[in-house]
Amino acid sequence: MRVSRRAFVGGAVASAGLAATARAASPIIIATFGDPTPTQMAAHDHLLSKGSGWDLQWRKFGSGTDVIAAMASGDVKIGELGSAPLAIAATQGVDVVMFMIDYVIGTSESLIVRDGAGIKTLADLKGKRVATPIGSTSHFSLMGALQHAHIPSQDVHILNMSPNQIVAAWSQKAIDAAFIWPPAQSEILKTGRRLVGADTVAKWGYPTFNAWVVNRKFAQENTKGLIGFMRSLNAANESYLKDPAAWTADSAPVKAIAANTGASPAQVPEVIKGYEFVPLKEQLQPQWMGGQMAKTIKQTAEFLKSLNRLDTVLPSYDKFVTTQYIKDALT
Repeated sequence: MRVSRRAFVGGAVASAGLAATARAASPIIIATFGDPTPTQMAAHDHLLSKGSGWDLQWRKFGSGTDVIAAMASGDVKIGELGSAPLAIAATQGVDVVMFMIDYVIGTSESLIVRDGAGIKTLADLKGKRVATPIGSTSHFSLMGALQHAHIPSQDVHILNMSPNQIVAAWSQKAIDAAFIWPPAQSEILKTGRRLVGADTVAKWGYPTFNAWVVNRKFAQENTKGLIGFMRSLNAANESYLKDPAAWTADSAPVKAIAANTGASPAQVPEVIKGYEFVPLKEQLQPQWMGGQMAKTIKQTAEFLKSLNRLDTVLPSYDKFVTTQYIKDALT
């Protein structure tokens, strides 16, 4: 079976640190895709290490394939994981649980068409070469868009490429379009345009999100540190939501994100608008962690099965989503 993928708070961080635990004495590897989000600011400024009390090592992964494998092996205890690979991991029995929404995917994942490729509508994708990391949230959105437009997937040349491979193939005009996330998306937009974003595809019935997941046993044994980590993540997100306009190219948070991701500070303010950050207190609501997330994971698994990406679908995915740590973090 195949598996694949797929990103100011001094007082808050200090209080989070009081709840941290020293149980996890050895370095904790955090899986990230390096998306230009407030999380990267918090990582750069060591706010998450302070909040959790852990020695954190951030490791950038190119796809959910690698994240799932690393978490299944035990090398990684906590990581970012898109909704599509999360559905795959859960179905295959990887012992992880979603404890927090990372972000809801909007235009941060989009179908970009190359200038001169002759693509003006989804119908024009027939016979074209479209790249995406197979099994990722971007792949899920691409297939959803094709289904919405009633375009048989076999009528499109869908190529499995990593973000770096997409950028290289794009520069050589070896592909006509790509459904991908930043920074690859930002690079190919220089000679292309956005045809449709994941936010629009979500309205068509194919929603995607990025989750924070953790090894179940690790979470149970290191609850206080996890709660501190969550509080620091939430504080970083809320600092952005409080005043997005203040996150300009020359602002300290954006410079920190750029330094941690390699993105240009000039690109970050616009790219970050493509993500929807949900405050922790709102994540308990029914449309989020309070019920819908587990349903969305199952719907995603059913869709992946229809594409022969999964052999089966579990009766329920409730055990792969928990609100307990959010409740603890809010107390």
